[in-house]
Amino acid sequence: MKLTIGVMGSSSGELSDDVKRKAYQLGEAIAERDAILITGGCPGLPYDAARGAKARGGLVVGISPGLSIDEHVGKYNSPVEGFDLLMYTGSGLMGREITNIRSCDIVIIVGGRTGTLGEFSIAYDEGRLIGVLTGTGGITEILETIIKAAGKDTGACVLYDGDPVKLVGRLIEYYQTKHFRKPSCFCDAKGEG
Repeated sequence: MKLTIGVMGSSSGELSDDVKRKAYQLGEAIAERDAILITGGCPGLPYDAARGAKARGGLVVGISPGLSIDEHVGKYNSPVEGFDLLMYTGSGLMGREITNIRSCDIVIIVGGRTGTLGEFSIAYDEGRLIGVLTGTGGITEILETIIKAAGKDTGACVLYDGDPVKLVGRLIEYYQTKHFRKPSCFCDAKGEG
């Protein structure tokens, strides 16, 4: 099966051209590594990543907060172009975060505000492999402090890099060699369930 890599980040606010370019390159790198890109189906940096993945022929899945395409577009002002599949959760913005994270083998944080912080918290608590694209502002600037203040070992691994291509490569290598079995699975150390 192909790896699923989620890109979570700012859907609005002031987004510099440099940060948008990095998000786009992140999507390109995910597609070039033949992984499936998953986002919250929203505009902003996750959509820039989706556009980058599509430009390289990648498969892009959006986890929508809406019940239908009408809600997705009308109520949540979210795009439909560039997605191969939109999954309608009807869970709202915060409710879809759990589906978003649990659908991913790897989660990458780009910029971000409170919604992205919620997604990071879910991923961290569930022991996921998380990448942080540094130099993109928002919560990426304070995640190390938050992790230290939380003082909780969940089995999560957080890798930081300012280069989108290097970050994706490092995450995939780490996943394939060390983190292929999520810490939250119910398997013993030998891989037997």
